[in-house]
Amino acid sequence: MSEINFILLYVEDVARSAAFYSRLLAKPIPESSANFALVPAAPGLMPGLWRRSEVAPAGSAPGAGEIAVRLADEAAVEAEHTRWQAAGVRIAQPPTHMDFGFTCVGLDPDGHRIRAFAPA
Repeated sequence: MSEINFILLYVEDVARSAAFYSRLLAKPIPESSANFALVPAAPGLMPGLWRRSEVAPAGSAPGAGEIAVRLADEAAVEAEHTRWQAAGVRIAQPPTHMDFGFTCVGLDPDGHRIRAFAPA
């Protein structure tokens, strides 16, 4: 199988979502139009924000996806949570211990989850 280079999130408002991810990642958006934007996440990985009304075949309900970011330790998860709160990110789960490690979850404008975690 080839490498995964893109993960697509279906969004209502591409500009709003692009601005959210640009702020969250502190990176400029390299490509954007009314219906689609790319977000620089990591070398070789560019999540795409696709206007839900333009997806063919039609996509599912909003907020059905999750992006996870692995961090070094619990202190890094706490720091990310604090940064998200300061940036106005809606928090779905404050820092919490779970079976797989220490985690917190924020929501993008469409309800997609953004999970920060440090493995157990």
